[in-house]
Amino acid sequence: MASLTVVDHPLLKRDLTILRRRETPHGQFRKTVSDAAAILAYEAMRSIALKETAIETPLETTTGYALAEDVIVVPIMRAGLGMVDGFVRFVPEARVGHLGMHRDEETYRPVDYYSNIPDGLAEAHVFVVDPMLATGGSASHAIRHLKQAGGQQFTFACLVAAPEGIERLQADHPEVPIVAATVDRELDANAFIRPGLGDAGDRIFGTE
Repeated sequence: MASLTVVDHPLLKRDLTILRRRETPHGQFRKTVSDAAAILAYEAMRSIALKETAIETPLETTTGYALAEDVIVVPIMRAGLGMVDGFVRFVPEARVGHLGMHRDEETYRPVDYYSNIPDGLAEAHVFVVDPMLATGGSASHAIRHLKQAGGQQFTFACLVAAPEGIERLQADHPEVPIVAATVDRELDANAFIRPGLGDAGDRIFGTE
């Protein structure tokens, strides 16, 4: 069964409070999503392999470290775009793919509309990011798509997860770790997370 890590950090709890508030303007919401994603990235990237490298300090030669794996960040569009800057903030060499899908409002199933994924998935650690893990349908579909494209090592990161989405993702992709800022109570009849923070995409881009 895939591991679930809920990141316990004071700054992340503060940021989640800002994101949950109905009156938070979209500009502040967008910045806070990025800041919260950066905190998640620290935890999500904890297991990345390192390699030793010799470097010269001003005084002598010593051992330093570099990432031993390529990093690819794949946001699930459109809301996932808000997390990209936070994830590449400390790994500027990371490459970014894009998967576009929307939820069918009758079936709640993901519908593809765009895919642009970098080469080299098989050799990379792929971080799939989306602010919300609700039913788990989009996340599971995205990882399946990336596996078919050659990806082998994944981590899924989100801000808010529902128990139903966690269960679905763990069932479909039991080897993929999940990193979340919080796990909320449940999904409602419309498959929205409660208490949640509303439609993350609309709030990021000001299209409420």
